[in-house]
Amino acid sequence: MGEFVRLEVDGGVGVVRLERPPANVLDHQAGLELQEAFTEAAARDDVGALVVWGGPKIFAAGADVKAMADFGPDEIRPVVAALGDALDQLEAMPKVSIAAINGFALGGGFELALAADLRYLAEDGKVGQPEIRLGVIPGAGGTQRLTHLVGPGRARELVYTGRQVPADQALALGLVERVVPAAQVLDTAVADARAFAAGPREALAAAKAAIRASLLTPGPPGLATERDLFCALFGTPDQSEGMRAFIEKRQPRFGV
Repeated sequence: MGEFVRLEVDGGVGVVRLERPPANVLDHQAGLELQEAFTEAAARDDVGALVVWGGPKIFAAGADVKAMADFGPDEIRPVVAALGDALDQLEAMPKVSIAAINGFALGGGFELALAADLRYLAEDGKVGQPEIRLGVIPGAGGTQRLTHLVGPGRARELVYTGRQVPADQALALGLVERVVPAAQVLDTAVADARAFAAGPREALAAAKAAIRASLLTPGPPGLATERDLFCALFGTPDQSEGMRAFIEKRQPRFGV
C-alpha cells in the first residue's frame, strides 16, 4: 500500500493501519493513501468489515501543524479535501467499520474516528477536536459528524473549548461505543468486525445506508429510503437464510 497507510486482510476483516510515527499526523499524502486503502477495502469481496487502527501507542494526533502554519486558503484546501474525501468514503462504504483507538485521537484523527460506524477507545485514551486552540476549526467533517453524534449543544462545547475528553467521559457522552483495556483494543475491534463480516452483509449494508439517510435526508425522504432498502432485501440470500433459520429454530449461516 502507501508509505503511511496499509491494508491487511485476514478472516474477512480488513485492518487499515496508520503508520507514520511518532504521532500519525495526517497530511495531504496520508489523506490520499487513506482514499486508496478505503477504495480497495470497499472493492474486495474478502473484506466483510473494516478496522481502522493507528497502532498501540496513538491513533492519530491530527494535522501536520508545522507544515501548514504558513499556508493560505489555496494551499490548505487540497490538504483538507484529501482527508475529507477519504472520510466521506469510509462513512459511505457499505461495510461496517470500527475505529480502534489507542492513545489519542485528536483533530483530524478524531474526525477519522467519527467517520467510522463504531469507536472503541482504550481506557487510558483521549479524544477531542482541539483545532480552536490553533485558531481554526475542524475542517474534514468534525463539526458535522460530531453534531450528528452528540447534538449541537455538546458539539459546541467540545469544539469551542477544544478540550481532550478522557475515556470514561467519552463513553458517557456517546463519543465512543466501547471502552476496553489498552492491550485489548485492536483484538476486541477485530473480533467484533469478524462477527459482522460473518453476518448478513447485505442487510448490514442496508442498515448502514438507512441510518445514513436519516442524517443526510431526514424526515419523509429518509423514511422512504429505509422502506425501499427493507423491501429490496427480500429475495436476497441474507433474507432467505435468516428467515429459514428462524423457522427451523437454528442459527443462521450467512455467506455459506
